[in-house]
Order: sequence, then C-alpha cells, then structure tokens
Amino acid sequence: MAQEPVNKKSVGLSYVPRKWQQFCHNRFKRFNVLVVPRRSGKSELAMMELIDRAAQCKLPLPLYAYVAPELKQAKQNLWDRLKLKLQPLTDAGGVDINESETWVKLKGNGAKIRLFGANEPDSLRGIHLDGVVVDEVAQVPPMVWDEVLRPMLADRNGWAIFIGTPKGVNLFSKLYYDALKQPDVWFAKKWTVWDVDALPVEEVKAIEATTNPVVFAREYLCDFEAQGEDQLIPLSLAVAASRRGYNPNDRVITGSPVILGVDPARFGSDRSVIVRRQGLCCFDPLAYSGIDNMELADIVAREINRWHPAVVFIDAGAGAGVIDRLKQLNHRVVEVPFGGKATTAGFSNRRAEMWWKMRKWLEAGGAIPTNDVLVRELSTPTFWFDTKDQVVLEPKDSIRERLPSYGSPDIADALCLTFAADVPPDLDLFAERSRPDKPRGGRYHPFARGNGRR
Repeated sequence: MAQEPVNKKSVGLSYVPRKWQQFCHNRFKRFNVLVVPRRSGKSELAMMELIDRAAQCKLPLPLYAYVAPELKQAKQNLWDRLKLKLQPLTDAGGVDINESETWVKLKGNGAKIRLFGANEPDSLRGIHLDGVVVDEVAQVPPMVWDEVLRPMLADRNGWAIFIGTPKGVNLFSKLYYDALKQPDVWFAKKWTVWDVDALPVEEVKAIEATTNPVVFAREYLCDFEAQGEDQLIPLSLAVAASRRGYNPNDRVITGSPVILGVDPARFGSDRSVIVRRQGLCCFDPLAYSGIDNMELADIVAREINRWHPAVVFIDAGAGAGVIDRLKQLNHRVVEVPFGGKATTAGFSNRRAEMWWKMRKWLEAGGAIPTNDVLVRELSTPTFWFDTKDQVVLEPKDSIRERLPSYGSPDIADALCLTFAADVPPDLDLFAERSRPDKPRGGRYHPFARGNGRR
C-alpha cells in the first residue's frame, strides 16, 4: 500500500503562524502578491506553504520551486531553514536531500521542492511547476515571470506567490497594482512593520529614529512610492502629475508655445511616439508600433498642421529618415542627439540634461495624462554622478530590462525631447516654414535666426 501523503500537522512541524501569516494561508488564491517589511517572517511563510502543498499534492512527480534573485541568495534565505524544518522527516527516512542541485524530495508522494536563482532562467526552462514562490521580487527581471515561470505553471494549473519589500518601480510594483484589479484570480495584500508584530515597538521606534525617512518608508512601511536614493523621478511625483489637471483653455496653457517631441522607434518592440506639450500640460501621447520612417513622417506632418507647434524636436539617433522627409515637406524640425553634448554644464549628455529638466517641470506642477505606462517609464530610470561630477542617466537598454516585458521608455523619452531647449513664447517655426530666405547649408537651429536670437 502506498504511503499516505504527509502534512505539517501529522509530522509535527513546529509552526505557529503570526496573525498576518495565518491571514494569508486562509486567503491564498492561485496567484498572490504579499508586500511585507523586513524581518516579518516572509521566508517562513513561503517555506511552510511550499511544504504543505508539496506534501498534499496527489499529481504524479510534483515539483515546487523557490526562486530568489540569485541561487546564492535562495540558499541564504531558505536552504538551511528548509532542511532544519524537515529534520524530523529526514531522521525517519521520509526525505531525500540533494545538496548539489538544492532540492528536497518527500518520499511519501515524490514531491520535490527545489531552489533556483532568477539570474539563471535557463535552469528553469523545460520543466513543469505545480507551484512557485518568488522572493525579493523587486530584484527579479520581468522576463523571468512572463517568459519562463508563467508558462511552466500552465500545464497543471500551478500557483504562484510573489513576496518581498518594495524597491521602486519594477516587476513587483506592477504585479501588486495589477493584482488589485483582478481580485477574482489574485490575492494582494500589503503590511507595514506595525501590522506584522515581528519586532518590539521600542525597536521599531529606534530604527525609525536612526534611519533615512525614505528608506524607512520603503523597507518598513512598504511604500512603493518612496523614492530610492538613485531614482531620478520619484514614483510619487509621477503619480501626482498624472492626477493633476489643467483646463486646456486656461491662459497659463494657451499663453505657452506648443512643442512636439518625436521619438522614432529604434528596433524590435520599441514604439514611435509623438508627445505634445504646452506649458505645464502634456497631452495624450501618440504611440505606434511597426511603422516605417515615411509613415511616421506623414503622421508628424499631420500633427504639425493640426497644432501649429512652435518647435518640433526629433531624436536624431533613429530619426534621420523622418527628419529628411519632413524637410522635404518644407517643415522645420530640430534634430536632438540624445548622446550629444549637453547645452549646460553638469550633465554627461543631452539626454541626462533633458530628463533632469523634465523632473524640474514635474516638480513645478507639470501635468501628464492618466497613463500607467508613462508613470512607470518616468519613475524607473536611476542616475548617478561620474568622476567629473556630472549627472549620468541610466542607459536605455538597462531601463528596458527592468520595465515589464522588456518595455522601453519611449513615451517618457518623447516627453523629455520637449525640453531640448527653452522655447520663447514668440518663437514659431511653423509660421516661418514657408519663408523664402531659408538658410542654405549647415544644420538648422531654431534659435540661430530671427528676433535677434543667436
């Protein structure tokens, strides 16, 4: 007769869950996102959930995974603790342990619990999963869930638990906010250090008194909007801008020049984006996938004729064809090299300078559309100072890897282009486009002629 599946009650695994842990055990759904502070017992909860479900599984060859950003971190978080918890079963001959492959096997039903590192996603491919716990999700690349783990759960209707502490905008923040919109399938809950009853009140107060307020808000209050020290635009600032509105007929808007920023697609899944900004108001962006330069140029020309912008700034890196076509159509546009030299001191290149100006615009009351994608793009990039004390903005390829589904900050880059130069209210290249005395030769600069500008 086959041995009956074991469970944590029958083998006496000593586990008395805290209130917040018991709350989770009772309410778990197929997909779950738990936002918890440091020292809360999240790894204990994850371990006991894995053991309990593995022991009770009646499917053939059950396989469960614990995934941390790196395998070394997975071992530090769970390996010794998992073996210690299963020691009574191991002593009774009910558990096999493989140190080299970091898995334990329950002999009663053959269920395995295995540790993986998200930095080696190929080690996960090609296997099925009945359940997975992803720890420290903020440090896990989005593709590990989208392209690797999610498909592995499909065959046997597997479950997932995402658990961790906030760290800006990343896969974890996306999953949490998306889960709140799908309560039928997802369970999402956030706790603060005051809720989990893990540390004495006096200790928490001491930590709060000696810790940077932003760090305390993020690590202990689980505030997704708390700015990281290297985050250029705080999530809270981007969210506030998305909730801010102006009447487009207000004089503060109508008295400002209309500016278009155009970021042509570079490759792959990148989008071509057109953003219109007028003073403190940014309007709904136009984003296109899979169009060529000629199609984009025609769309930009249509927007120029519709809005009569004072200036049109276009990324020169991927927009050469668009720029040439618009000039053929007798439109005056301004090429902006993202990697070119900044126009003011203190910035490593033009792109860092424009993003910095965009942040100042948001702080001054700039309003953006209610657009979750734009909010996420704005609040993702980090920055640092180089040896010359110049601001360096995180490279676009690095940002792309941290955005969900390898997204690219195309909308944010198009908006930042509208800050390529200060545009005087009386400057109007649209009105000047048919002037018979257009400059010959050389690269046109909007402020090199007219009204005494140099």
